[in-house]
Amino acid sequence: MEKYNYKSSTLTIFMKDFRSELRTRYALNALLMFVITTLSIIMFAIGQESPSVEILAGMLWIVIFFSAMSGMSRSFVSEEERGTVMTLHLIATPASVYFGKLIFNLVLMISMNIFTVLLYFLVIPNFVVRSFDVFVITMFLGTVGLSCSATIIAAIIAKSTTKGTLYPVLSFPILLPLLLAVISATKMAIEGATIRLASGEFQILASYILVITAASYILFDYIWKD
Repeated sequence: MEKYNYKSSTLTIFMKDFRSELRTRYALNALLMFVITTLSIIMFAIGQESPSVEILAGMLWIVIFFSAMSGMSRSFVSEEERGTVMTLHLIATPASVYFGKLIFNLVLMISMNIFTVLLYFLVIPNFVVRSFDVFVITMFLGTVGLSCSATIIAAIIAKSTTKGTLYPVLSFPILLPLLLAVISATKMAIEGATIRLASGEFQILASYILVITAASYILFDYIWKD
């Protein structure tokens, strides 16, 4: 029975955030506008130049990183502003709240990253992926890692008075190992590397996800109650 209630609470938190986002479209609009604006600037800045593989891979993840910073920081801030924190304390366990928020952020980021990648292919003609399987795995693992980190950081800064400034400041050092690994793996995908050659980067990304998720699960109880 406890197991059923745990799953039900997690799903309830996810559906609450999903319906709220459909109503307000705050995170969706922020992500969408940032992606379009940033890619437009990159397109005009490049002009007729032919950037290197490293620059193309780095620019893609810069767009993804900063769009996530603009849209996912309100995961827990919105609960503070609406005064629904106490209600969540009463109806759900900390683990249910964390995983419900994590699933919502993951669904949001997967959707937006698909849009970002498709738009990136359209506006950056030099961006040609030769190993599509390596690229897909990199995007998936990078998105999961980004969502895991962004969720716990959003919980940490929720009660801060300088939320907008603190979120990217805290995020960058935590996400730096992830960004270095995904940029390297994306570069390999562009160059045509096999999954075997990229397995080292995949192991780093998988380890990062496991460590961040485990640490978040252990620490969230204290963060959520304080």
